[in-house]
Amino acid sequence: MKRQAFKMFLKPGFEAEYEKRHNAIWPELKQLLKDNGVCDYSIFWDKETNILFAVQKTIGDGGSQDLGTTEIVQKWWAYMADIMETNPDNSPVSIPLPEVFYME
Repeated sequence: MKRQAFKMFLKPGFEAEYEKRHNAIWPELKQLLKDNGVCDYSIFWDKETNILFAVQKTIGDGGSQDLGTTEIVQKWWAYMADIMETNPDNSPVSIPLPEVFYME
């Protein structure tokens, strides 16, 4: 099992909308994540900076950030683009975070 973490950036004023959209995550997106080894995925929100901190456990080498070529992920990115900082292809600006400590 591999752990990955990254941060993304939420636009101010869209905190409730971000949570609402994720509470109703599309079943086909959730299944795609599971089918590609993402078995545990959490996103935390820092209210002071509007930074989203994501942590996921994966089986294999990939993770959610590696599924951008799929149609469903591209649709999700377009759906979320109005409330997050994004790249030109609508993917969220995402910065990988190296692990510096882990305790079991």
